[in-house]
Order: sequence, then C-alpha cells, then structure tokens
Amino acid sequence: MVPSGPRRARRRGARRPVDRRRRLAVGIGSAVLLVAVAAWVVLASPLLSVRTVQVDGASALAGDEVVTAAGIAVGTPLARVDTAAAATRVGGLPQVASVEVTRGWPGTVVVTVVERVPVAVVQTAGGRQLVDAGGVVFETVTGPVPDGVVPLEVSAPGPDDAATRAALGAVTALPAEVRAQLTGVTARTADDVTLTLTDGRSVRWGNADLTDRKARVLGALLQQVEAGAIEPGALLDVSTPDAVVLR
Repeated sequence: MVPSGPRRARRRGARRPVDRRRRLAVGIGSAVLLVAVAAWVVLASPLLSVRTVQVDGASALAGDEVVTAAGIAVGTPLARVDTAAAATRVGGLPQVASVEVTRGWPGTVVVTVVERVPVAVVQTAGGRQLVDAGGVVFETVTGPVPDGVVPLEVSAPGPDDAATRAALGAVTALPAEVRAQLTGVTARTADDVTLTLTDGRSVRWGNADLTDRKARVLGALLQQVEAGAIEPGALLDVSTPDAVVLR
C-alpha cells in the first residue's frame, strides 16, 4: 500500500531536523579543527618559528653580543617569544640606553637598541670609564677615547651625583665650536664647576643655574677674544652671566 501524500510529507519533515543537526555538527567540527590547526601553526609549527634575530641600532656593541643577551633561541615559535623579558635582558647591557624587541612575521625577532653616547671620561679605581650625558658610567676604556669626549673630574661620578650632573650640563650646553676647545671639566661640588680650554685658560662656570645663558655668553666672549676685541684673561668667570669677569 502506498502511503498517502500527507504521510509522506510528515516523514520528509521528520528527516529535516536530523539533517540540520548533522550539518551543524559537521560545521562545528570543521571549525574546531580549523582553530586547532591554526593554533598549532602559530604556537608549535616550525612555519612561524624564529629563524633570525635581527639587531638594529648597534654600533659600539657587537650584534652577536646583543643576540646573546636577548636569549631568544632559533626555532622558538614566534608567538611564544617573551619580548618584554628579552628587552629586559638586553637593557641590562651597560652600553644600552633603551631597547625595543618586536616580532617580525613570519620568522624574525627585531631588537632595536639605542646606545649610550659618551660625553665624558672619568678616572676611577677600575680605570678610565665613559660617562653619558645623564651621568651613567657605562664602559671602561683602555685606549684612546672617542672624539669629543672630555675628561671629567668629580669625586663620585654617577647619575645621582649633583656635581656630575652640573658638570655634564655645562659640557652639553656649550656650542660645538666652544666644546671643541674644551680639554677638561672639574666639579668639586655642584656649585663649583670649572672648565679648562685648550690654551690653558680656565672658565669659572659656577652652578647649574642659567646653563644655556652661560654657554651663549662664553661663546660670544671667546669670539671677541679671538677677534682681538678684548684682552684675553687667564680666567673667564661666567658664573654670573650678566656680569662677566676676565682676570
């Protein structure tokens, strides 16, 4: 006996929810599989692992030294690289002023460093050491110092020492042409900074107040001396820049 039309329709209708559930289950399973494959590719696959550690910005430092400090093993999944920890390790190098570690997909870690720029050299128990503009003592030198680096004499060199900061503030404020004539700077205290010029003359700088004003006045004064407009003195006192004294 052939089922009537309404009965066949009911049977077809009964199958439709089952088909929909089956298709839904297949779709969910496929999505889960895709997510799992994607997670494996990103987190475990060699397709997106570290192949190169690139160092940018290093000149005084050797690239290999920076790579070693970063401690990032080739073959590590790029997504698992702890960039903050690597930056902390590289930042521990004395020559590094700042550092940034970033991922470069698909297989590169980029370490960008900003090195400390030496401004002065100090004599300590450990030998001659370079100092940056912030007063950080960061490297021992045994040979010639870099061009433009000035001998600094202070009792306790360091970024927290007021005399060091005052002396370096004077050095960095000078115009290039005046700084080229500088052969040394001494700071017994933060209020007693003295500069020595190539011809043996001394410049009494005083404290860290009005640093930019003192630098401009000293530059103009030396130009007048060189032009013969005023008689040179063995001591140029710019500690009060609006009342310069030559002795």
